[in-house]
Amino acid sequence: MQKRLAVEVRGIVQGVGFRPFVYRLANRLHLTGFVRNNEDGVYIEIQGNADRPGQFINDLQNQLPPLAQITELHSYSIVPNADSDFKIITSTRQKSAETLISPDIATCPECLEEMLIPADRRYHYPFINCTNCGPRFTIIDELPYDRKNTSMAVFRMCPDCDREYNDPADRRFHAQPNACPVCGPRLISVTPGQTAYGPSALSEAVHALNSGKIVAIKGLGGFHLAVDAVNNDAVTELRQRKHRFEKPLALMVPSVGVARRIVRICDAEERLLTSIHRPIVLVRRKDSTGISPQISLDNDYFGLMLPYTPLHTMLFELGAPEVLVMTSANISEEPICHHNEICLALMNGIADLFLMHDREICVRCDDSVVRNYEGETFFIRRARGYAPRPVILQDQGKNILAVGAQLKNTVTLTRQNYAFVSQHIGDLENLETLEVFEDTIRYLRELLEIRPVSIIHDLHPEYLSTKWALEQGELPSSGLQHHYAHVLSVLAEQGLKERVIGLALDGTGYGTDGLIWGGEMLLADVHRFDRYATFKPVPLPGGEKAILEPWRMGVACIHHYLDQDIALAEKLFPLYADKIPLILQMIEKGINTPLTTSCGRLFDGVSAILGLKSEVRYEGQAAILLESCAQQAGQRPSINEGTKFELEESDGTYRINAAPVIRNIVEGLRMGQDKTVLAYEFHRSLVGIFTDLIIRAREETGIEKVALSGGCFQNMLLLSILTAGLRDAGFKVYTNRQVPVNDGGISLGQAYWGMHNI
Repeated sequence: MQKRLAVEVRGIVQGVGFRPFVYRLANRLHLTGFVRNNEDGVYIEIQGNADRPGQFINDLQNQLPPLAQITELHSYSIVPNADSDFKIITSTRQKSAETLISPDIATCPECLEEMLIPADRRYHYPFINCTNCGPRFTIIDELPYDRKNTSMAVFRMCPDCDREYNDPADRRFHAQPNACPVCGPRLISVTPGQTAYGPSALSEAVHALNSGKIVAIKGLGGFHLAVDAVNNDAVTELRQRKHRFEKPLALMVPSVGVARRIVRICDAEERLLTSIHRPIVLVRRKDSTGISPQISLDNDYFGLMLPYTPLHTMLFELGAPEVLVMTSANISEEPICHHNEICLALMNGIADLFLMHDREICVRCDDSVVRNYEGETFFIRRARGYAPRPVILQDQGKNILAVGAQLKNTVTLTRQNYAFVSQHIGDLENLETLEVFEDTIRYLRELLEIRPVSIIHDLHPEYLSTKWALEQGELPSSGLQHHYAHVLSVLAEQGLKERVIGLALDGTGYGTDGLIWGGEMLLADVHRFDRYATFKPVPLPGGEKAILEPWRMGVACIHHYLDQDIALAEKLFPLYADKIPLILQMIEKGINTPLTTSCGRLFDGVSAILGLKSEVRYEGQAAILLESCAQQAGQRPSINEGTKFELEESDGTYRINAAPVIRNIVEGLRMGQDKTVLAYEFHRSLVGIFTDLIIRAREETGIEKVALSGGCFQNMLLLSILTAGLRDAGFKVYTNRQVPVNDGGISLGQAYWGMHNI
């Protein structure tokens, strides 16, 4: 007896070899019918003997292609017909798109093998790909994901490629970027007065890298600036030209073997490094590596990645230096370049040679940055390889546009139970990045065909994202407190709606009282929050200038917590002795000195007092050095649990007073104590007060779930010790896993609130 089923599949099922997989599976089970893409995902009809359609459904879910992901599958019986075979038929489009989009994926082993076989027609072809790898998100103009809707539309396939594309048994069956040297994209190298194409362009780039030159290389989501990482003069010149003076530079190496020579890599880090996502992985560096000391100044980690395009592989294959700097092609704090003409103009005078190609990038997408935490991915920056894969929520709500924060901006659009968190956009501090922000919103709205009913933004009135949201007259908007959004981002990932104890620690966030918050313990659910505890407010002399000059926070801590005279501040900060009287006057008179409860600024102040960093060249630098200093102390028997913070109560909220901790650090310095011990004890002191407060909150409320979020939790020492202690005390502890713990996750929290409250 014949049985026919209609099967509707949603998820990442377009552009990942799903239809040929269905075709082969149906033929193996001797089923007739068809498969096609549509706006929702993939629609299938199968027909065969009674038991075989059921076997098909089982195998469909358990034998997926590497890049495919099923989020929903519905099947139902329909009337059998007279089909004689199984076909792949043309995509249909009758309504708004509801399918998901695959991220860009690193070159698969099969393509790499083919590319290195001299007899293969794609030998050394730097755009080789198949249904299991290559560009996806960055080449899509619109859905459904067919070649005509991508930047590959301009490349007409040659007969050989067309034959592969239409052969269901071939690995490139319906691989939309399919191409070869005859019909596909080609390389172009440009130097003053000279242009080369194809293999010659690649050879010119390799020669330039070996000669200490700076090369702009077009990747999947934008251009990199590359240089020999061993050549100190070349790296120094890159820093000068790019205006990136101290922030670490990312490295690319050809293999894990080379990586092991320069970093101490564990199994979990190796899995991250070799995954199909190919992110930049933060790995502890070895002491003697031969790498330029300019790569990672005052930092214990290298940001390391493996080649993720055939072009990268070919550079190493043809003799490029074994360790290359691969940093975004931009002037510091500006967006990454992604168009040939724009890159040639903006990077003129920075790059010595441009290695480009003629396949357009539809949307720019930086490299993702991750680290290992408890054997899992911990995002610092979420972009290429992961975006726009959605966070799958437990329930549905209204379509929301959440526009994130000022720094490390991302935006989130929701549809049904999906939250589409954009790739990393950057810091909204200039017109160029604001334009990328607007372009990203426009691109995602059009690509995903989402019509939001409301915009959620941060409370800070001066954030460019807030101003933009308030200018969109056609949509209502709502402001959401920054640290509450941090906590909600964790709840969104975990599918939690009930009340939790949320600890949000970062540098800056606008509070409901108009002060600058940043050290907040909240009792929060999906609808509201109450502020349970915070730090006692401290002056921030000079406002944002104090963020760039942590010595100002050091002076503020000395004055505010210890009530010391000018002599101690001048002794600790002799280079700024002439400025200290003015700073103290500003504090006493409240001139350009807002108050802050920021944990991040406390880290800055302690780092400055310990003499680790008085002025920073990138966000979080002083705090990173403080963590590094503390890590060097190790678990020495002489290290105690840390000096206790004082706890005060005001208007029903606990206030954490850091006076005893600052006093202990200053006294320790006077007695000649090891700075590493003092730095470690500071971390233990923070863990101690937070643990005490969370236990106290449980006693008062019965809540046993804790959500940790905010940029301070990029500090692995703080996160790991606090998490271990809370688990030992019987708490269920959650932190961000699918989005960054820093402000890159804010938009997800905003969207989650909007879905449940708009």
